[in-house]
Order: sequence, then structure tokens, then C-alpha cells
Amino acid sequence: MDIRELRYFAAVYRERNLTAAAKRCFISQPSISAAITNLETELGTTLFIRHKKGMAPTESAAQFHAVARRIIDEADAARNLFRKPAIRKALTLGLLRTLDQARTIALLKPLTGNADLALRLVGANEKADARIVSKSMVGAGEHFIPLWSERYVAALPPSHPLTLKETLRTADFAGVPMIDRCHCEQQEFFKRASPPRAPVAIAESEDWAMALVAAGVGVAIVPEGVARGNPDVAVRAIEIDVTRQVGLAYPAARPPSDALKEFIARLPRQHANSARARSKASKPNPSTPRRGR
Repeated sequence: MDIRELRYFAAVYRERNLTAAAKRCFISQPSISAAITNLETELGTTLFIRHKKGMAPTESAAQFHAVARRIIDEADAARNLFRKPAIRKALTLGLLRTLDQARTIALLKPLTGNADLALRLVGANEKADARIVSKSMVGAGEHFIPLWSERYVAALPPSHPLTLKETLRTADFAGVPMIDRCHCEQQEFFKRASPPRAPVAIAESEDWAMALVAAGVGVAIVPEGVARGNPDVAVRAIEIDVTRQVGLAYPAARPPSDALKEFIARLPRQHANSARARSKASKPNPSTPRRGR
């Protein structure tokens, strides 16, 4: 086995799909498939179960991934150990405070692993080359590339009576202690759509909001990604059909930098028409994007 096969394996493990892994590694799909077959032969175990929708990792793959990831990281560290400093490309990204952490980490990981890139992160409203924000925040002079959509849900203490319902109506929140979030871009909408209430707490961060919910202080309305993976809160759907579309916004008035072009080229797209959005990166279009929720 060699380091390239390990990188290809790690890509398939992450993407769960040969085509997506091949695109991530900038090679052909047969090369990825051959590398996985070689590894399985050498290791004497099955790493993935092939099915119509992609590749399902086996328990052996999960065990091997930890080893492979460590080898890859150490190889990258060794290569960078004696690397001479070079002129680094700079990229400043503005981040919405309420982003799904898991998705954000997946977006930023390729950037932090690029030794030739000087990455700087700022708030969503600060000066930046591009911003990862909700579509509702996109300005008239910005292009927008959709990345993912997520619905708003109710985060409740696990023992709260409302957890007995699968879907909560607006009337269910009457008299219920609520936790507001300082940085909710849909805060005014929920105030209009929900019964009048006085919040029992206002959280300055998503982690603090979830901690207050887990402690039984109150209920919070949050993007689904905020509550995902938090074992200390219960999540229920709400009848108000509110979703937010998150994506990359960047100025339309000037061509994107090389660093931004490279970032855009690696972005996972939400829609099949991503090629059209990608072409805008090399040829700015003065048209005004439509606003979304």
C-alpha cells in the first residue's frame, strides 16, 4: 500500500461515493476503485459494501480509517517540516455564527490543510473575500452559491411534556419558557408567527443555547444543524415551515481571487446547476441575485 491509496481510501470513506471521491482527489473513478480493491486484497478484508447509492463502510473500514488518517496526517507533517516559506495566497472568509459545526468543519478542513493558503476567519458582517451565510443575508451586489438547506426545529429538554408530540404547533409554545438566540437571522419572523412571550434567557452562542435547553431552562427554536448530534436535547419538528439556505456569497463587482476560485471549485453543490454558478467565479455577472429566506 502507498500513501496515495490511503488518501483515496480516506476520500471514499468521507464521501461514501466513488464518483465524489474521485472528484475530490482529481483522478478518474477507475483509479479510486482499483486503489480500494488493492487495499482490500492487501489487508484481507472488505472495506466497503457497494450498492446503487454509493459505498457503505464496513466495521473494518472504520477501524482502518483511524490508522490511515494518522499516517496521512504524519506524512503531510513530514512534508511540511522542511518546506521553505513561500508567498502564500490569502483568503478571508466571513462566517455566520449559527452555522452547522459539522458542515463548517468539512468546508474548512481542505483550507486548513493547504500550506500555501493563509486563511483568516471573521464575522459574517465584517470585510471578507467571501461569506458563508444564509441566503436571506445576501446583498444586492453579491453572487450566491447554495451549499445546503436546513429546516428550523424545536430543541427541548428531554423530559419536557412537548416531547410527547412529533410535530409542534405555534399554539403549543404559549406559556412555555423560551430561549432566544442573539444571532438568529429569523428572530423577527418567529416573534411575529409565535404567541407573545417573554424569553427566560437570551443566549449569545449556539453552544450556550443548547446548554440552557439541556439544563431545562427552556425551549429554543434553532436550525436543525445546531441541535444535530447533541445527545442532551430532544428535537421536534414545528408546523411553521421555515428553512434556510446556506451558501457562499461573494462580491459580483470584482473578479474572485485565485484562492477564492480554488475554494469555489472544491465546494459541494446543493443543486445540479452548479456548473453555471462555478462559471460566475471566472466571469462576474452584474445581475442581482434573488433574496431567499
